[in-house]
Amino acid sequence: MHHHEKAAFLKFFITYFVSVAMLILVAGFFYFNQMKNHMLRMEEFSLIKYARHIKMGDPIEGFHKVYRHIYITHEKTPVDIRNFSTVGDEFTKIIPMNHNGRYLQVFKLKKDFDEKLFNLKVKIISIQLLLLLLFAYLSYKLAKNALKPLQESIVTLDKFAKDLIHDLNTPVTSIKLNMKLLEKNPDLANNKIVQRLNKSVHNIAELHENLNILLQEETFQMQTINLCPLINEVVEVHQELYKDIRFEVDCLQFKAKINSNAMKQILQNIISNACKYNSKNGYVKIYHKSSILYIEDGGKGIKEPQKIFERSYSAEHSTGIGLDIVKRLALAMDIKIDVTTSSQGSCFILEFQ
Repeated sequence: MHHHEKAAFLKFFITYFVSVAMLILVAGFFYFNQMKNHMLRMEEFSLIKYARHIKMGDPIEGFHKVYRHIYITHEKTPVDIRNFSTVGDEFTKIIPMNHNGRYLQVFKLKKDFDEKLFNLKVKIISIQLLLLLLFAYLSYKLAKNALKPLQESIVTLDKFAKDLIHDLNTPVTSIKLNMKLLEKNPDLANNKIVQRLNKSVHNIAELHENLNILLQEETFQMQTINLCPLINEVVEVHQELYKDIRFEVDCLQFKAKINSNAMKQILQNIISNACKYNSKNGYVKIYHKSSILYIEDGGKGIKEPQKIFERSYSAEHSTGIGLDIVKRLALAMDIKIDVTTSSQGSCFILEFQ
């Protein structure tokens, strides 16, 4: 499953599941409170029934030992007939006996009520957990079914893209070979048209390689290697193309877990942009600190750094696809990428896990 498919799947699953889970939890909360209030009313009614037996002089042997009563007097303050409260581990209710301020206070132990309330909690939580598991399964199935049309479209596009890239291999290779033959001609060694053509061929080959690597995103083989030789290899290629730019590489040993082909494309795209948009007789510095790689340039900076990794963004003489591919490849290898910029230049920051 591609990264965008996983993201779409998780969004659908989380949205549906969380919505249903909230509904289940809220319903369980209100049901618990409703049942608790009902149980409290039943406890109050049982106290009233017990008090009625006492007032009528009926035998109270049928009542459990959890009940008891006392007689009290309230000469100053009248007692609200709706009173019902908890005292310690007992429920209590005060009931008037006559008009002389004499009252009957009845009590009942809360033990049975607490046990019933606990059992109710366990029952509700158990039902909620079962419902959550059920709806988690349903959410998973619905998300999978919802993604099927997207997956079919992606498979079709992948096949088309792979066929297209395969068909482009021959003409791109032919162009590169013929370009090398032209470069060997001493009469064309310093020809500006040939130099521009060489850069254009390099850009076409780079774009072709970008697309080729991107199609392998889901089958990356990751291994821990020293990045420095890879960096030097990419820099050497660009030194031949951009002779007016000064390259400074401070890297001897920098190990990271990567896919070498994908990492090479990331470096090529970033360094290529650093060269293209550099100032005259500018520089490109590459160095590392701990697990972070820095690629600096002496260009004029980036106008909208927050947008450069978006597919729709493109600078002057740019297709806009390069840094979008960089972001996707970095994400596939769990590399955090960021950029800082000013009028004196830009710095790409790659943080390896």
